[in-house]
Amino acid sequence: MLKELAVAAAASLVLGGAALAAEGEAIKDVDFSFEGPFGSYDELELQRGLKVYTEVCAACHGLKYVPIRTIGDEGGPGLPEEQVRAYAAGIQVFDRELNNGEGDYRDALPTDNFPASQMASAPDLSLMAKARAGFSGPYGTGINQLLKGLGGPEYIVAILEGYTGETKEEAGAVLYENTAFPGGWISMPQPMAGGEVEFDDGAPNDLEAQAKDVAAFLMWTAEPKLEARKHAGFVAVLFLGLLAVLLYLTNKRIWRPIKGRKDAAAE
Repeated sequence: MLKELAVAAAASLVLGGAALAAEGEAIKDVDFSFEGPFGSYDELELQRGLKVYTEVCAACHGLKYVPIRTIGDEGGPGLPEEQVRAYAAGIQVFDRELNNGEGDYRDALPTDNFPASQMASAPDLSLMAKARAGFSGPYGTGINQLLKGLGGPEYIVAILEGYTGETKEEAGAVLYENTAFPGGWISMPQPMAGGEVEFDDGAPNDLEAQAKDVAAFLMWTAEPKLEARKHAGFVAVLFLGLLAVLLYLTNKRIWRPIKGRKDAAAE
C-alpha cells in the first residue's frame, strides 16, 4: 500500500513538473530596463506604453488607482504639464456631484484618476504587473524572478504574444487559444497584432515592441516608486554593512582585555 502511494506521488510530481515546464516555455525572459538592483524606467518606453494603453487597452480596461497627474512625474512618463492637461481633457470621467447630485460625465482633470474598466469582465490594469505571478515568477517562486526575470511584465508580454488564432465556443462564449494563459484558452480577443500605434520617435511598432512597451508602462502603474525604493534599499544595505563592521570592531575592542588575561592564564 505504501509502495503504491509512493509511486502515485512520484508520478504526480513528475507530471506536475512537466506541466509547469510546458507553461513556463510560453513565458520568456524580457530584458526590461527596470530590472536588477540598479535598473530604472525608460521614460520614452513609458510614453510609448502609455500611448499603446490609450489607443488599444483603454477601450475595455481601466487604471482606476492611478492619478492622471502622475504621468508627468519624474521617474515616470515625464510628460510636460501642458501635455498632462491635454491628455486629461481627452478623458471622460463620471462626476457624482454634477446634475443636481444625479451625476454626469465631464472632461477629466489631472487630479482625477484614470477611469475604471468599461466592461465587468475586463480586469483593472493598475496593479496587473504585480498581481499576476506575485512579481516573483509565474509559479510564485522568488528564485525565478532572481535568475530569469520572470514576473508580471513578462507575463503580460507573453499573454499579448500568445494568441494562436484558434477559437472555440463554450457555454455560448467564444474563447481564444493563448499559449501563456493558464488552461490555454482566454475570453479576451487578441487586442493587438502589431502596427496599431504609430510612435513619434520612430520606434518599432510590431507586436513584440508594443507588448514590451505597454508591459513596462503597466509595471510603472503598479510600482511608480520603484527607483526610490531601490535607492532606499541600497542606502540601507550600505548603512547595515557599515554598522556590522563597527559592531564587530567594537566587540573585539571590548573583549580584548578579557581574552588577553585568559590567554596569559593558559600559558
